[in-house]
Amino acid sequence: MPVAAHVLRHAAARPDAVALRGPGRELTYAGLAGDVHGAARRLRGRGVRPGSLVAIGLADPVALLTAVVAADLAGATPLVGDPAWDRRRWTRMLAAAPPDLLVDEPLPAAPGPAIVPAPEPGDLAWACFTSGSTGRPRAIVRTRASWTGSFPHLADLAGMSADDVVLVPGPLSSSLYAFAAVHALAIGATALVPGRRPAGRGPEGLAAHLDRATVVHLVPHLLPAVLAAPGSVRAAVAGGAALAPGVREAAGRAGIRVVAYYGASELSFVAADADGAGLRPFPETEIEVRPGAGGLGEVWARSPWLAEGYLGGASGPLRRDGDGWMTVGDVAYPYRPGEPLRLRGRGDGAIQTGGATVVPEDVEEVLRKVPGVGDIVVIGSPHPSLGSVVTAVVEGDGGAPPPRALLEAVARSGLDAAQRPRRWYAVPSLPRTGAGKPARALVASRLAGGDPGIRRLT
Repeated sequence: MPVAAHVLRHAAARPDAVALRGPGRELTYAGLAGDVHGAARRLRGRGVRPGSLVAIGLADPVALLTAVVAADLAGATPLVGDPAWDRRRWTRMLAAAPPDLLVDEPLPAAPGPAIVPAPEPGDLAWACFTSGSTGRPRAIVRTRASWTGSFPHLADLAGMSADDVVLVPGPLSSSLYAFAAVHALAIGATALVPGRRPAGRGPEGLAAHLDRATVVHLVPHLLPAVLAAPGSVRAAVAGGAALAPGVREAAGRAGIRVVAYYGASELSFVAADADGAGLRPFPETEIEVRPGAGGLGEVWARSPWLAEGYLGGASGPLRRDGDGWMTVGDVAYPYRPGEPLRLRGRGDGAIQTGGATVVPEDVEEVLRKVPGVGDIVVIGSPHPSLGSVVTAVVEGDGGAPPPRALLEAVARSGLDAAQRPRRWYAVPSLPRTGAGKPARALVASRLAGGDPGIRRLT
């Protein structure tokens, strides 16, 4: 069923329920349905037809979601991008598959009769950009069924219903946050969309929204801020990275249920952990870890949620076999059905140093436990004889990072010799992707370029 059809159904059953609450305004389901019909007619008037690709770059999250649902109602494929992109940037991003229409201003309503959706499960009904944490974002396209069929499963895992107010504390150009907002609309909940990642403790900060939310869908590094002032939040859905040590226990003390999940923009959901017992296959998903080097293997998934591929045939990490399985190169320890999936990160980020293979996430997991570490990125930096050396870039927890001596002491006690960083740097704040994940490739690029904002720890 199209997202638009869900919205229209909720508008008929609960017209006065609030669908969207954004910066400075809100829309009921009846109001959203009216705006969506008017915007869909406007799209049709601009030549949009079933199968058209509609690029959307709007800063106002309410206007953006209205345009997304309107494109869905018109039978088009919406693709959300960064509202800061100008038309030249859009052209570069989609050179291999130009959109039929770029929506960079809110769509005015057009009069006329209601549009009746006529969807097919195999329609290419949603496109999104990868997060770009390991390179330039690529546009991924998926069928309607692969997008909306997973909605009920996530709602069941998180205990979400139409009575919830779901805080989506990040930019909707991120596939994670876009999914969170559209999922909330599909189940009839209220989507609370600040439109960008809230920061600080002022009126625009995350804490300012928590008293109005019952569920928050976010990346793990924002969870500590939620736990510090949880407001009325009772459940948190976290994806995009592993949970930091102790976060689930702290959430339990705050009365917040945490559902963590692993996936990728190309694979959608792969595994979820709803109770702290470890990642298990997401409903209707099969997992294999195919043997590789160093005791690790590559994670492959087969499910109804897999994407069709990249727009314009762009290259990327997504690979397929002949039996419906896909991978993006993530690595894990050996896996057997019934056991938890022990994920160790993206295989193409592995560091080759002196003949040893080091997985950055293994090192980061240990060093995040050091008092005073807010977050950390581990990369390989060039070395004339070893190929690369393990290099840590540390973000302090609200202030200066811990001393190098403490970091090295923890590394000696918790890491093998090859895993221990030989170079240490500090930054006031790590660069992040639109989804809020540390931008590993950007950190490496800035370090290689001699960024003065990255200082050596001595």
